[in-house]
Amino acid sequence: MCTLSSGVTLAAPAAAPRAHRRRHPLTQVTPQAVPGEAVPAPGARIPVGRQPITSADGTPQAYEFLYRSLASERVGVDRWAAAQQDLATSAVLHSVFADRGVVTAAGGCPAFVNVTRSFLVGALPLPADPARLVLEVVESVQVDAEVLAGVARLRAAGFRIAVDDFVALPDQVRLLPYADYVKIDHRDVVRHGQPLVDLAARHGARLVAEHLETTAALDACIAAGFSLFQGDVLAPTVVLPGAVPTHAIQTQAVPTHGMGTQAVTA
Repeated sequence: MCTLSSGVTLAAPAAAPRAHRRRHPLTQVTPQAVPGEAVPAPGARIPVGRQPITSADGTPQAYEFLYRSLASERVGVDRWAAAQQDLATSAVLHSVFADRGVVTAAGGCPAFVNVTRSFLVGALPLPADPARLVLEVVESVQVDAEVLAGVARLRAAGFRIAVDDFVALPDQVRLLPYADYVKIDHRDVVRHGQPLVDLAARHGARLVAEHLETTAALDACIAAGFSLFQGDVLAPTVVLPGAVPTHAIQTQAVPTHGMGTQAVTA
């Protein structure tokens, strides 16, 4: 058994972490290790994966949008160099919010998009549509005072925050008071049990069960208290036709430390 600083005891893992799981510390892939064609160039046509996040009966409540490329399949985007991750996130935001528009791409539902530190601290702009954008904070983001302050500003501006792949890492626990959603891989529910779910829900966030591949897994997560669900058992990820950004995204004005309120376009 292992006891967290939060006081919650989780069952010890039965095996080594899965290869695809992200854990601190990360060894980033250098820019040279990622094929140049995998990184989105400004104005380039890009593929975007879309998967619904549904209620228990399969009705879409939101959609997650992900950058897709041959390289991202071979090496997770979260292990790219920071500048390349920024480009991938910008490309997805442009594709969803500029050309197609979130109303078309997400069917009017909120759009979940993985964002990097640069977007959370205000170094890069976000679309001025906070009601339709949920910012997913992935495990690779190291949560310090600057990130927490940025998350608080973004929530005050109307954006919603999701903690992705929650396994009660210290950085993730720090984000819980700011989280509107917490996403948990159902395999981690199996590994760690109900205490992990209860910790995730402690501050009132809605819980999203991820990577559901069987009806048994879906039923177990419903029983555990999840209200939203994502996985191939409900609907697979669909790669949407690429879009070419043709105009700037109108971006949200978010107060920044010592700089008043700024509005920028991407």
